Amino acid sequence: MSFDIVHIALIGVAYIAALFFVAFATSKGWLPSRWVRHPLVFVLSLGVSLSAWTFYGIVDLAWQYGYGVLAYYLGTGAMFLFAPVALEPLARLAQRYQLTSPADLLVFRYHSRQAGTLATLFMLLGLLPLIALQIQAVAETLALLSRDSVAALGLPEAGINSKNLIAFFYCVLLAVFTSMYGATRKRRAGLASAMALESVVKLAALLGVGGYAIYGVFGGLGGLDQWLRENADMQQLLYAPIQQGSSHTLLLVFIATAVAMPHIFYLSIAEQPASRNLRVASWGFPLFLLLMALPIFPIMWAGFALDVAEPVQYFALAVPRASGSALLTTLAFIGGLSAATGALVMMTLALSTMVMNHWLLPGTRWHSEDNMYRQLVWLRRALVAALFLAGFAFYLLLNNRLSLSDLALLAFIASLQFLPGIFAVIHWPPGNRRGFITGLVAGMLVWAVGLLLPSVLGASGFTLPGTDINIPLGMTIWTQVTTVSLAINVLLFIGISLTTETSSLEQYAADLCSDDSLSQALRLQLDVTSAADFRLRLSESLGATTASQEVNRALRQLNLPADERRPLALRQLRDKLEANLSGLLGRVLAGQIIDRHFPFKDSGQPAHKDIHLIESRLSRYKNQLTGLAAELNNLRLYHRQMLEELPMAACSLGRDGEILLWNYAMQDVTGIAASEVIGSKLDYLAEPWRGLLTEFAGSTEDSLFKRQVSIGGNSHWLNLHKTRMKSTRGSKARNERGDAQMLLIEDITETQILEQELIHSERLASVGRLAAGVAHEVGNPVTGIACLAQNLHFESESSEVHDTADQILSQTQRISRIVHSLVNFSHSGSQESERAPVDLYSCVEEAVQLLSLQRDKTQVTFTNAVPEDLIAPGDNQRLIQVFINLLSNARDASPDGGNIQIDGYVRAGCACVAVTDDGPGISPQHRERILEPFFTTKEPGEGTGLGLAMVYSIVEEHGGQLELVSPANPATGRGARFIVQLPV
Repeated sequence: MSFDIVHIALIGVAYIAALFFVAFATSKGWLPSRWVRHPLVFVLSLGVSLSAWTFYGIVDLAWQYGYGVLAYYLGTGAMFLFAPVALEPLARLAQRYQLTSPADLLVFRYHSRQAGTLATLFMLLGLLPLIALQIQAVAETLALLSRDSVAALGLPEAGINSKNLIAFFYCVLLAVFTSMYGATRKRRAGLASAMALESVVKLAALLGVGGYAIYGVFGGLGGLDQWLRENADMQQLLYAPIQQGSSHTLLLVFIATAVAMPHIFYLSIAEQPASRNLRVASWGFPLFLLLMALPIFPIMWAGFALDVAEPVQYFALAVPRASGSALLTTLAFIGGLSAATGALVMMTLALSTMVMNHWLLPGTRWHSEDNMYRQLVWLRRALVAALFLAGFAFYLLLNNRLSLSDLALLAFIASLQFLPGIFAVIHWPPGNRRGFITGLVAGMLVWAVGLLLPSVLGASGFTLPGTDINIPLGMTIWTQVTTVSLAINVLLFIGISLTTETSSLEQYAADLCSDDSLSQALRLQLDVTSAADFRLRLSESLGATTASQEVNRALRQLNLPADERRPLALRQLRDKLEANLSGLLGRVLAGQIIDRHFPFKDSGQPAHKDIHLIESRLSRYKNQLTGLAAELNNLRLYHRQMLEELPMAACSLGRDGEILLWNYAMQDVTGIAASEVIGSKLDYLAEPWRGLLTEFAGSTEDSLFKRQVSIGGNSHWLNLHKTRMKSTRGSKARNERGDAQMLLIEDITETQILEQELIHSERLASVGRLAAGVAHEVGNPVTGIACLAQNLHFESESSEVHDTADQILSQTQRISRIVHSLVNFSHSGSQESERAPVDLYSCVEEAVQLLSLQRDKTQVTFTNAVPEDLIAPGDNQRLIQVFINLLSNARDASPDGGNIQIDGYVRAGCACVAVTDDGPGISPQHRERILEPFFTTKEPGEGTGLGLAMVYSIVEEHGGQLELVSPANPATGRGARFIVQLPV
């Protein structure tokens, strides 16, 4: 069966376009997010590691090594099967510090730019055979399908055959698509969905071919079993390689693919959150590998049973082609094309990022006034094109001398050299950069001399000069080269790491990578004071536009305001910027930019422990703590909760003055949320707390008592206490400056109010006693005057004398009423009185008469419009006190010459008396507080703030209500009306 080259090429182009359309649609948000973020998509995207070699060449490997081929699936699957131990720590580290490639990881761990440069070089050399493998597989399978029409494509006179021309056009097509849709950060986010589709297609194709091999070629499992019994050599072929021990080396080679291959590292570790997806992948991806492995042996046996002429490595295409089914053959071709395309796209993108971040950008001092993002995109596009060109050149250089299996082993053995260094990232802190670089260089040299160069040059060995000894080289001794190179690598890495000194920066990085990272939670001081400083300084390297975008992006990710100034938040902003720039520019350049523009201050003193950072990390990893560590963490949480819920306001300060604790009571007292002040300094607080706490923290006093402060326009009284917390025991004085402090604030406002009420009550009692004495002294002469007036009235017959005597009696009666009212007012509340019908008109009238005696107050007119028959049960004298207070307040609020209207009526079973003034009214912010004791809007010395509180208390004792209407006149917006409602 032969296809027309144009038709099969169009099918391939259409499929490649469909893959990139899925990536584009995902980046645009056209696909539901629950689909895109589903763990199944993540698991399927990991299938990109199963390239064209796994689709085609794996059959050849099965023929060579029998059941030993399963080492590939076991080695790759084992890394994911033990993902919580092997991959999840790396994933957490990569997510935290935006490490997008193995080179970034190695630079971060060994704090060496040289490590990243060499890692990029060796990974590029190691992946070139794998890139050439994909190109070779597509070119040969396309030529195989269109054998009759492909010959016309060649240019024999120019030395260009049809396969090379197909490979060239395939590279050009893929370079264009990859540059368009994979070079930008936003569009690259959709590649995981495209790779998931690619995995589904190749799995379906391989299972389809395998199903045809079993049921179409052998007639079912019984037929296959019969054929194997008849061909005993095929069964023997499965076991012989295992007995030779080569399967163990295969397992060792394939176990490194999950972490050392940059495109697999990006998808499995750097791109996806580790907490959920990796746990699903720990069983999902091994299951995917199992499904991919099931058809391998049936396809191989079907190819031998059909006696196809094609090489064993292309049995996955030759078997369906022999069936005569165009649909099955096309499906098989699309499956192989899908596997090659996915691997090529991800490898070139990963390598382009590594080359740019570790070779190009760090080589010059980055400075941009233009759009840096656009420049980086075009630079990455150029690198993608260059990598495709390099892969194509390497493919031409090899000239099909190596099989797909040999090319794959060549790449996997190179990636194996990175496994010791990557393993030490988490699990061996003593490893240093000298040991890593020496071991890596030695291992790669053995690989290059033993495998790469002989493969490129076509050499199979060389003879030692002057002897007949021939040393074999090339892929025929790949097991020996693998063992020797890895052994030299590991021995040099361990030996040099143990015998050379590790720098403090390397140790710091090692601690960050290991479980001991909490020991490095230091509270270092920056020389920037606000987020605006970050924008200004970063613009020197990135340009104003890019700097502003990156800072704003980091602020959004941290949920921080644009004007953030807290030291803790600024440290978090610095870390987030470094992580984001690492994903954009690489770890090396990002570190250079951040360290240059935002260095930490060197105070000459040991750095302080960052308690907040330590607690946040403990909270994040609390589920992983066991034994004594878990018990200590529970004890910490217990004491922390005690401090947080302490009924007394508490604030903890570090030795540098940074706020470390701000408990719930402190939030209630100050009205400032803990999230707004944790990590800041006292200088950043609003008044009155800034001045009060700063002065107290800097003083030598351990306590301050009854400090009066104004909060929201109201007076509060506070007691302040503090204690100094020393880091070490010694002979230093307890009150030495510079130690950490715990400030305690006790709000005694209610106690102070009660004391003032008690003092006021004593004053009223004194006034009452004074009034009683005055009344007694005044009452005697007044009684005498009244007796003399009565005598004068009865002893004289003159009408004029009678009128004079009546006037004298009237005035003495008035004096008696005034004295009696004063005595009753001062004694009100001090004695229990019985309830009796009260004439509200008379109560109001008496209150008006008393207030009229105050000539030094504002002169107003009182209009008593209360009906004379308005009666309510109550205490006459206490009700008079109510009206005196209401009328007094109304008079004070009214302008000179104003009018105060007193109305009375019955409503809803209550006798109501309304006092209305024509003053400015009561503002909304004061309405809720006017009944509080000691709250007053009058000038100091003009009022006690107890009048309305007393009115409310008396009215409530009578079972009534006090209603406020302000403004009383909506048209003018002025006036206030107090309505006393008493049940009748």
